Amino acid sequence: MTAATAPAGAAVVDFHGHLAVPEADALVAGTDGFARELTAEQRSHSAESLVLNRHQLASRARQLTDVRRRMADLDAMGVDVQVVGPMPMHHYWAGPALAAELAETVNAAVAAHCAQAPERLRGLGTVPLQHVDLAVRTLHRALSVHGLDGVSVSTTVEGRELADPVHDPFWAAAQEAGTLVFLHPWGCSLGERLATRYLGNTVGQPVETTVALSHLIFTGVLDRFPGLRLVVAHGGGYLPTYLGRSDHAWQHRPDARGCAEPPSAYLERLWFDALVYTPTALRQLVAAVGPDRLVLGTDYPFDMGVDDPVQRLDAAGFAPGIRAAIAGGTALRLLQQKGHRP
Repeated sequence: MTAATAPAGAAVVDFHGHLAVPEADALVAGTDGFARELTAEQRSHSAESLVLNRHQLASRARQLTDVRRRMADLDAMGVDVQVVGPMPMHHYWAGPALAAELAETVNAAVAAHCAQAPERLRGLGTVPLQHVDLAVRTLHRALSVHGLDGVSVSTTVEGRELADPVHDPFWAAAQEAGTLVFLHPWGCSLGERLATRYLGNTVGQPVETTVALSHLIFTGVLDRFPGLRLVVAHGGGYLPTYLGRSDHAWQHRPDARGCAEPPSAYLERLWFDALVYTPTALRQLVAAVGPDRLVLGTDYPFDMGVDDPVQRLDAAGFAPGIRAAIAGGTALRLLQQKGHRP
């Protein structure tokens, strides 16, 4: 019996690993769109942070590309199975031809990487959400041709919210396919306000996730597509443990009532990774979303991730059943219930 097919609770699953794809980087190098993307990213980081970011990418290049190094690190962390997705590198500014080539390059690379250790690695791809019809076709190809388990998306698409109705065909296709969608922020829209002491990441990333989720909930996207299998990085940002304010607005402000139920009701339709760092925060997240809605996440191999996910889970002191569900049982069920392949 392999880890990927073991009974729920028998394996430790990290739902949040990353892969770099140099071939995709080469496709965007020197383009005006990539230059604009870098400029936007730089606005929310200090010069010191930008230097450290470049050093981190260079120093962890092998971890981001080499399967043998990944396997050694997973062994050291006590992780049996890792879900691997793009760094991410969505490049939502790209026109249709480049976007199609980028997505195919990334998705093929993720599939090839995971194929080198199929019993331990599962893959998430990317889709060009800026071209929704192409995104739907790319999703189908990612599942049926490349054998991926789902796709990763960022929190905004070239200034559009994920909840913008223009994206509804993608959500409909993801729901019909029963595929996993991993919501992971990339960049921060708050710009210069957070360009000090790495606030663009430490504060900006959770804010981006909180805003994106709030849009998906308050505007009724999760009502229209109740079967979406959406997994959210970084514990869902600030939303799950401060959702009382959202419920209060829904109850007392008619202009806030764009969803059928109180916002807190939608937590049971989502899944969240457990990357919230402390035992107290993890217990609060479980209290907010329920023990069957959490999966482990390491953010491998970045420095805002953790290399001791099991120890951190154990430090929270959960009962054995809850601990087993978070450690791997819930993730394995998500990976095994793929729905149909289009």
